[in-house]
Amino acid sequence: MIDDPLDTLSAVIGARRGADPASSYTARLFAGGRANIAQKLGEEAVETIIAALAQDREALIAEAADLVFHMLVLLADAGVSLDDVRAEIARREGVSGIDEKAARTGQKPEQTHAD
Repeated sequence: MIDDPLDTLSAVIGARRGADPASSYTARLFAGGRANIAQKLGEEAVETIIAALAQDREALIAEAADLVFHMLVLLADAGVSLDDVRAEIARREGVSGIDEKAARTGQKPEQTHAD
């Protein structure tokens, strides 16, 4: 069976957590703290949006990969695994996005804002 590249990347990220920040970009992110990781994730999200709006497929792929990487670093820092995220996605399967959002916010479905 071929390993899932996201699982492999997640494992590498976890292994870099205690590494020397001078030798690892990932370790440098961890050393900077959660706020720094979250800020970098936000920057990557904006870059992904810009690539999408520019209709630049190759840039979108590259930025999406950066976005996923930084999301995995943030998840690792928070002690959240890909399996935790998968379980949440599975829980939502078959549930309307409008209904799911209403359940999280305590609003009635007709009161929700755009997803």
